[in-house]
Amino acid sequence: MSNEIANLEQELNQMIAAGQAMEAFERFYADDVVMQENTEPPREGKDACRTYEQEFFGNVAEFHEGSFHGGAAQGDRSYSEWVFDVTFKDGTRMRNHQVAARTWRDGKVVRERFYYGS
Repeated sequence: MSNEIANLEQELNQMIAAGQAMEAFERFYADDVVMQENTEPPREGKDACRTYEQEFFGNVAEFHEGSFHGGAAQGDRSYSEWVFDVTFKDGTRMRNHQVAARTWRDGKVVRERFYYGS
Protein backbone atom coordinates (compact mmCIF):
# COMPACT_ATOMS: atom_id res chain seq x y z
CA MET A 1 0.00 0.00 0.00
CA SER A 2 2.88 2.39 0.69
CA ASN A 3 3.72 2.68 -3.00
CA GLU A 4 0.13 3.60 -3.88
CA ILE A 5 -0.02 6.12 -1.03
CA ALA A 6 3.37 7.54 -2.05
CA ASN A 7 2.05 8.11 -5.58
CA LEU A 8 -1.15 9.76 -4.32
CA GLU A 9 0.87 11.93 -1.92
CA GLN A 10 3.13 13.00 -4.78
CA GLU A 11 0.16 13.95 -6.98
CA LEU A 12 -1.44 15.88 -4.13
CA ASN A 13 1.76 17.77 -3.33
CA GLN A 14 2.36 18.61 -7.00
CA MET A 15 -1.09 20.17 -7.22
CA ILE A 16 -0.55 22.19 -4.04
CA ALA A 17 2.84 23.40 -5.30
CA ALA A 18 1.20 24.41 -8.60
CA GLY A 19 -1.29 26.64 -6.77
CA GLN A 20 -4.17 24.18 -7.09
CA ALA A 21 -4.77 23.52 -3.39
CA MET A 22 -8.57 23.70 -3.59
CA GLU A 23 -8.69 21.48 -6.66
CA ALA A 24 -6.47 18.99 -4.82
CA PHE A 25 -8.76 19.20 -1.80
CA GLU A 26 -11.80 18.27 -3.91
CA ARG A 27 -9.97 15.41 -5.60
CA PHE A 28 -8.05 13.84 -2.72
CA TYR A 29 -10.05 14.42 0.49
CA ALA A 30 -12.80 12.12 1.76
CA ASP A 31 -16.26 13.38 2.69
CA ASP A 32 -15.60 12.39 6.33
CA VAL A 33 -12.12 13.97 6.51
CA VAL A 34 -10.87 15.38 9.83
CA MET A 35 -8.30 18.18 9.65
CA GLN A 36 -6.40 19.75 12.53
CA GLU A 37 -3.96 22.62 13.02
CA ASN A 38 -1.37 21.70 15.69
CA THR A 39 -3.29 21.35 18.97
CA GLU A 40 -6.38 23.28 17.84
CA PRO A 41 -9.72 21.44 17.87
CA PRO A 42 -10.17 19.34 14.73
CA ARG A 43 -12.54 20.28 11.92
CA GLU A 44 -14.77 17.38 10.93
CA GLY A 45 -16.29 16.72 7.54
CA LYS A 46 -15.40 17.93 4.08
CA ASP A 47 -17.83 20.86 4.14
CA ALA A 48 -16.35 22.32 7.36
CA CYS A 49 -12.81 21.75 6.13
CA ARG A 50 -13.59 23.28 2.73
CA THR A 51 -15.01 26.40 4.38
CA TYR A 52 -11.84 26.79 6.50
CA GLU A 53 -9.56 26.35 3.47
CA GLN A 54 -11.58 28.80 1.35
CA GLU A 55 -11.44 31.40 4.13
CA PHE A 56 -7.69 30.91 4.56
CA PHE A 57 -6.90 31.25 0.85
CA GLY A 58 -9.43 34.07 0.52
CA ASN A 59 -7.48 36.08 3.10
CA VAL A 60 -4.13 35.70 1.33
CA ALA A 61 -3.02 38.81 -0.55
CA GLU A 62 0.30 37.42 -1.79
CA PHE A 63 2.22 34.13 -1.75
CA HIS A 64 5.94 34.82 -1.49
CA GLU A 65 6.97 31.18 -1.22
CA GLY A 66 5.35 27.81 -1.10
CA SER A 67 7.97 25.13 -1.32
CA PHE A 68 7.91 21.39 -0.78
CA HIS A 69 10.92 20.03 1.12
CA GLY A 70 10.30 16.28 1.05
CA GLY A 71 8.02 13.57 2.23
CA ALA A 72 7.56 9.91 3.05
CA ALA A 73 4.86 7.25 3.02
CA GLN A 74 4.44 4.04 4.98
CA GLY A 75 1.34 1.91 5.20
CA ASP A 76 -1.71 4.18 5.10
CA ARG A 77 0.22 7.28 6.28
CA SER A 78 2.15 9.98 4.49
CA TYR A 79 4.12 13.02 5.57
CA SER A 80 5.22 16.11 3.71
CA GLU A 81 7.31 19.08 4.78
CA TRP A 82 6.53 22.58 3.50
CA VAL A 83 7.58 26.19 3.89
CA PHE A 84 4.93 28.84 3.23
CA ASP A 85 5.51 32.57 3.25
CA VAL A 86 2.37 34.64 2.75
CA THR A 87 1.04 38.13 3.30
CA PHE A 88 -2.59 38.37 4.31
CA LYS A 89 -5.01 41.07 3.21
CA ASP A 90 -4.67 42.76 6.62
CA GLY A 91 -0.92 43.24 5.94
CA THR A 92 0.26 40.50 8.30
CA ARG A 93 3.09 38.40 6.88
CA MET A 94 3.55 34.81 8.03
CA ARG A 95 6.36 32.39 7.31
CA ASN A 96 5.38 28.88 8.31
CA HIS A 97 7.52 25.73 8.28
CA GLN A 98 5.13 22.81 8.69
CA VAL A 99 4.70 19.08 8.36
CA ALA A 100 1.42 17.67 7.08
CA ALA A 101 0.68 14.18 8.44
CA ARG A 102 -2.00 12.38 6.44
CA THR A 103 -3.91 9.13 6.85
CA TRP A 104 -5.39 7.62 3.69
CA ARG A 105 -8.31 5.26 3.05
CA ASP A 106 -9.46 4.09 -0.39
CA GLY A 107 -7.32 6.70 -2.17
CA LYS A 108 -8.59 9.63 -0.10
CA VAL A 109 -7.22 11.59 2.85
CA VAL A 110 -9.36 10.84 5.90
CA ARG A 111 -7.21 12.64 8.48
CA GLU A 112 -4.71 15.47 8.13
CA ARG A 113 -2.85 17.23 10.91
CA PHE A 114 -0.45 20.12 10.46
CA TYR A 115 2.48 20.44 12.84
CA TYR A 116 4.35 23.73 13.03
CA GLY A 117 6.04 26.09 15.47
CA SER A 118 5.10 29.65 16.21
